[in-house]
Amino acid sequence: MPANYDNSASFYDRLSRLVYGKALINAQVYSLPYIPQNSGILIVGGGTGWLLEEITRLYPSGLNITYVEISANMMALSRKRNTGGNKVTYIHSAIEKAAVRQGFDVVITPFLFDNFTEANLPTLFGHIHQCLKPGGLWLNTDFRLTGKWWQYVLLKSMLLFFKVLCGVESWRLPDVEKQFALHKYQILEEKSFFGDFVMSKVYKKPF
Repeated sequence: MPANYDNSASFYDRLSRLVYGKALINAQVYSLPYIPQNSGILIVGGGTGWLLEEITRLYPSGLNITYVEISANMMALSRKRNTGGNKVTYIHSAIEKAAVRQGFDVVITPFLFDNFTEANLPTLFGHIHQCLKPGGLWLNTDFRLTGKWWQYVLLKSMLLFFKVLCGVESWRLPDVEKQFALHKYQILEEKSFFGDFVMSKVYKKPF
């Protein structure tokens, strides 16, 4: 079963800022200017939906956004966000079970893959991959380990907390880079945050 963050929806953003400051926010916002005007966007696991407002700051109208979130409490918070003149379709479902169209211009996965194991990652990745049109952009932000001891300690503490509270399956980060490489994605831009523990990357799907 995928992790469900219902139990943490009310304090998730506050906890994030307490631990990471604005690093997680900055990492996700960093790649948003790559979104083309009038795009069709798929957001998978958007949490409380604050990212919708950040997108709307840059693009007040013209976007067609499909917002997929498994947590009902997170979805309820997301629906209250200001999305300007953009069209947003909210789908309360795990992405693996969501009936979403193909041919999106942009896919956004904010801290999604750390919820999954190495075993179930390929299926999940392949499903999202099929939703993105050839030449489309995939904006991915997630944690990574670069050999610093505190990263390992923080990661294990975080996964244990959300395993108990929300049913997160994984004890370690799955190899997401391997999946992007297997599907021959090109890295257009990347930037690290919070002592290299967080990485934001813009990928381009091959034609």
